[in-house]
Amino acid sequence: MKRIQLLTALLTLIATASASAQVQSGTGTGTGTGTATGAGTQSLGGRAGSQVQGRAQGAGNRAAVNDALFAAAAADGGLTEVTISQLGQQKATDPELKRFSEQMIEEHTRMNAELKALAAQKGIALPQTPDFRSQFCAQSLAGLSGAEFDKCYAKAQLVVHLDSVALFEAEATRGVDRDVAALAAKALPRIQEHLKMIKPIAKRYMNEGENESEGSRQGNGTRTGRSAN
Repeated sequence: MKRIQLLTALLTLIATASASAQVQSGTGTGTGTGTATGAGTQSLGGRAGSQVQGRAQGAGNRAAVNDALFAAAAADGGLTEVTISQLGQQKATDPELKRFSEQMIEEHTRMNAELKALAAQKGIALPQTPDFRSQFCAQSLAGLSGAEFDKCYAKAQLVVHLDSVALFEAEATRGVDRDVAALAAKALPRIQEHLKMIKPIAKRYMNEGENESEGSRQGNGTRTGRSAN
C-alpha cells in the first residue's frame, strides 16, 4: 500500500506541476500568437466559436491566459495521455480500463493532430515528446503489473483528465487567440466526457483500497485482542 500511495502522489505531482502552473503563470503575450478572424474561428466549428465568444464575455475582468503556453501544455498532456493509454491497452487486466485505453488512444491522437495543425498555422512550437516528469510517470506505471497496475493506472488517468479539463476550460474562456480558444472549446466536451467515464472506475479502485485498509486494521485489532487475552 505504501508503494501505491507513493506512486499516486507522484502521479498527481507530475500531472499538475507542468500544465497547470504554466497556464496560470503565462499571462503575457505568447510568441507566435496572432489575432484571428471570425472566419478562422468558424473554420474550427461555428458552435465552438460562439461558445468562445459567450464565455469570453462572461469572463469579466479575469486575466487572459497565454495561448502559446496553453498549446505547449496541451500538446504535452496529449502526448502523455496517448503514452499511458498505450500502457493501459497492453497491461490492464480490467476490461473497462482496456476499453477506456483504446478510446483514449483514438480520440487523443486525433485531438493531438488537430492541435499540431493549428499550432503550425500560428507558428507555435510544440513539444515532440512528453516532458521528463511525464516520461518518469509512464516509466513508473510500466514497472507495475496486474491489479497493482490497474489501480495506479486508473488513478493516473483520473488525475490527468482533471488537469486537462481545467487547462482547456481556462483557454476556452480566457484565451486571446480566437482560433486557439475555439479549438479548446471544441475539445473540452470530449475531455469532460473522458473524465466522466474514468471517475467511477477510479473510485471503485479507491474504495477497494479503503476496504483493504479497513480490513487490515480490523484484523490487526482482533489479533491484538486475542494476544492480550
